Amino acid sequence: MTVPPWRKCKIIRIQKEAPETLRFWFQVDELDRFDFVPGQFVTLDLPIHEKPNKRWRSYSISSWPDGSNVFELIIVRNETGPGTNFLFNEANIGTEISFRGPQGIFTLPEQIKNDLFFICTGTGLAPFRSMIHYILFHNIPHKEIFLIFGTRSRESLLYYEELKAISEQHPEFHYIPVLSREQWEGHTGYVHDVYAQLVTKKQPADFFLCGWKNMIHEAKQRILELGYDKKSIHQEIYG
Repeated sequence: MTVPPWRKCKIIRIQKEAPETLRFWFQVDELDRFDFVPGQFVTLDLPIHEKPNKRWRSYSISSWPDGSNVFELIIVRNETGPGTNFLFNEANIGTEISFRGPQGIFTLPEQIKNDLFFICTGTGLAPFRSMIHYILFHNIPHKEIFLIFGTRSRESLLYYEELKAISEQHPEFHYIPVLSREQWEGHTGYVHDVYAQLVTKKQPADFFLCGWKNMIHEAKQRILELGYDKKSIHQEIYG
């Protein structure tokens, strides 16, 4: 697979999505359109170190290919991370950054024959937002889609109103946010109990996991114990 070249992009918009989480829109001026496959990522070369490999930070694209030369990333601050400290404290509208991408194989199957379970925590939601919009916008044939998103509190729900609206418009799309440290009208606890209850009939399914490694490790074990083959599990680890 050909490695894409390094290009320049510039920040054209920044929006707060949750405490310590920002949305960044980047424009690639040298291209008329920036094409990618939902689920892929880009690598930013941030001015934070002399050695190139210590400057690189990879983020899943949270937008979907729309024919433009703009892509969106959603990024949570890491207090001890020089990369997010630069993006949160120094970068502004107009800041130019070198990047490489798109890359990655954490993508949808060519034909969606089974139910899809998108299981994520934190900004691991990003690739699934891209996939969901792409499927629905292009009317790609699909079965049931379950987005199970785990976070600590209601204020840290990402894209909440947007995803809730999509679920109301598309009955085959099920948006299930789960809060681990706050009681509310929705699900509480952890994501694992939710998908375990949804597959009691052992329907054909593909599981896409994205987030912190501890969540992914436990999810893989639970899904195998539920009787699914490891080939049905796809993962993208953050951190």
